[in-house]
Amino acid sequence: MRVPTPERTTIGWDIGGAHVKACLMQRGEVADVAQWGCPLWQGLDHLARALQAAGTRWPVLASAQHAVTMTGEMVDLFPDREAGVRGIAAALAAALPTQPGALQFFAGDVGWCTAAGVARHWEHIASANWLATVRHAALVFPEGVLVDIGSTTTDLIAFGNKGVLTTSRSDAERLVSGELAYHGVVRTPVCALAQRIEWRGQARHVMNEFFATTADVYRLCGELDPAHDLHPSADNAAKTLPATRQRLARMVGLDERDASAEEWLDLARAWRAAQVEAIGAQLRRVLAAHALSRDAVVVSAGCGAFLVPGLAAVAASGEGAQAVPRRFAAYGGDVANVARHAPAGTAGWAQVCAPSVAVAALFEREHD
Repeated sequence: MRVPTPERTTIGWDIGGAHVKACLMQRGEVADVAQWGCPLWQGLDHLARALQAAGTRWPVLASAQHAVTMTGEMVDLFPDREAGVRGIAAALAAALPTQPGALQFFAGDVGWCTAAGVARHWEHIASANWLATVRHAALVFPEGVLVDIGSTTTDLIAFGNKGVLTTSRSDAERLVSGELAYHGVVRTPVCALAQRIEWRGQARHVMNEFFATTADVYRLCGELDPAHDLHPSADNAAKTLPATRQRLARMVGLDERDASAEEWLDLARAWRAAQVEAIGAQLRRVLAAHALSRDAVVVSAGCGAFLVPGLAAVAASGEGAQAVPRRFAAYGGDVANVARHAPAGTAGWAQVCAPSVAVAALFEREHD
């Protein structure tokens, strides 16, 4: 049931384990998009603060309808995923001052449900944000692959004929198929990228310690937008370039003073290449599984979208090389319907927060 408001306002929510992402949609257009850091594993109070911040930013929140997707049920605050889904849904129901029926949860193939139906449909609600994004993209392009690279994970999902081509739905199934890569450009430990790294003309083993994250890599490479660099560094120290180099130096048993700034940049680029190779190999696997034509479109999303051209190059080269679609599109500019009066940069934030935009758009389309 759609609850009418004077401006037909919908807020789409993507409640993650590390961020809350939200989209304000008015009259079918994206009016604003925002993201707040939310280390949910530390407690539901972080979610409460993000919701309060959203209410301050958007006073219309109290009269809006709300469409929700989530991945935060995975955090170890909860004993299991079912408890996570139910806990997040209960927190939203308690915090959002909505009219009856105005809070709806995206349940994938089941459709939508109110808070009362969450216990019954929790498995369809859990970690379904990728499904919302790819369904939205499939309404715009007839064939393609979504590559959504976030702070923690990457989704690689083929679509065609206005629908999703994969039969996988859960994270467990997508880890088997290669459609979920636990690689991101902020929170991934650098030691997860490779066991050996080429640097200074030598291949060397790396330290399997939480000394540095991919945020250090892309901060040093100059590719990580500071607005997406929201989480503490591995050592809780500064995010200056010298401090960043020191964290990367620890990975190879050295200190920042033991090499030049250019050499540390070379090491960061080596880590970057390792991650691109790893995710690119999974993209190659997804393309092989679905045999997309050369007329398909690669739709990029997420704060790590800058890696997409490199992933496509990897997928098209080496053993098992696949024909990679030649056309590229950006979710924020080519899928999201951004209002002309939206604040500057809204398309960029729609790119980063794609699932929140997608659930708002799908909800309005399916409840019009």
